[in-house]
Amino acid sequence: MWVHMFGYFSASGMNEPDIKCERLAPSEYQKRFSDIKPAFNQNQALVESSRCLYCEAAPCVQACPTHINVPSFIHRINTNNIDGAAKTILEANIFGGSCARVCPTEILCEKACVRNFEPECQPIQIGRLQRYAIDNFSQEQYPFQRATPSGKKVAVVGAGPAGISCAHGLACMGHDVIIIDAGTKPGGLNEYGIAAYKLVDDYAQEEIEKITEIGGIEWKLNTHLGLDIQLDTLREQYDAVFLAIGLSDKRTLSLSGEESAGVKHAVDDIAELRRTENLSQISVGKRVVVIGGGNTAIDIACQIKRLGAETVVMVYRRSVECMSATWKEQKFALLNGVEIRTNCQPVAIQHDSGKVTGLLLDQTVGNSDSAERISIDADIIYRAIGQTMCCEHLALDKEIPEIQNGRITVDEQRRTTVKGVWAGGDCVDFGENLTVQAVQHGKEAAASIDRYLKTGG
Repeated sequence: MWVHMFGYFSASGMNEPDIKCERLAPSEYQKRFSDIKPAFNQNQALVESSRCLYCEAAPCVQACPTHINVPSFIHRINTNNIDGAAKTILEANIFGGSCARVCPTEILCEKACVRNFEPECQPIQIGRLQRYAIDNFSQEQYPFQRATPSGKKVAVVGAGPAGISCAHGLACMGHDVIIIDAGTKPGGLNEYGIAAYKLVDDYAQEEIEKITEIGGIEWKLNTHLGLDIQLDTLREQYDAVFLAIGLSDKRTLSLSGEESAGVKHAVDDIAELRRTENLSQISVGKRVVVIGGGNTAIDIACQIKRLGAETVVMVYRRSVECMSATWKEQKFALLNGVEIRTNCQPVAIQHDSGKVTGLLLDQTVGNSDSAERISIDADIIYRAIGQTMCCEHLALDKEIPEIQNGRITVDEQRRTTVKGVWAGGDCVDFGENLTVQAVQHGKEAAASIDRYLKTGG
């Protein structure tokens, strides 16, 4: 059972991995960063799919942001129609493979599953069944063909799930698309922002290669909006523009000592972990503190612990109920030996000769209004307190979309306030910033842009 006393969580009584601080053998790194959601084999998939009641008004379908027909694809798995199951998934979610691996199904489709109630009290493992279908269908049965070229050209800025989803939809409709991105590889957060053990090996790139085989899609990487190219220019050169520029500015704590050596942004090291072939070369502190309560905080905390950090403590300023990390992610952190302390407000970063030595906090005890001043020793402190949109991307343009509270304003069709410009993904989303939500934004924008290109309105 979880232990929760005075805002402190431990993994007491759990099967905690034996993770220590010293450098590890290559085989141990491979083990610790292998796929954390092992794929179903055929027998497991058949047994699990047989549990589905194939509800007529299935709540799991509505709970999925892309509205995959879950009962339909599970029934097809159960009747050994794997290609049909994959087709059902991909027609709703072109990123069905990665979403099966990274989606927080525990708060989406699986939370809505009717099997959560007695007598079973255990949902269908929809995510793992979805992965089984995508991993095992015949590649030659990919269910998309490009329509007759329309002669229209669309610029998509951002090569993450929202941008690629939009580009794929437009290409299927016959439009030519150029995807512009600042990175050296496409993929956005799927490539750079997710824990290495969630999307292993080169899966993110393999999925993108398959998606863009439809044709009609051109790449322009290493190109920064607002620096190498302007929105004004794109509007002149293309018939429509879709902005999927994400959140590239990192929030700071505004604490004294924040410039000390050893204070890092979690997203930077998560990206490094995904790029690095030799994990033994990554610098790991002995005593690590992660500030934040979201999935990014969990991802960096668990990976650093698996790399050999002696202690990893997550601190969050509010109660556990307010943490944006799902209950499943929190449990995973505890199982990895990460300590979680809630109701802890950072006050200052302690340092000596410009190097981090600890974090000073005010910790509220129980329901009391009073706080106790505490200190946690640390040689590395990670900030995982969220990101914001970089408004400088659009600063030099004559006409820019309306921006409210750091996000681009869009209507229900993903149209911005500038004619011919749409937006989607994290740069418009005030929710959980999920891959599956970004995919849906891209779908919706593609449909809206297609109507615009055909009717002019």
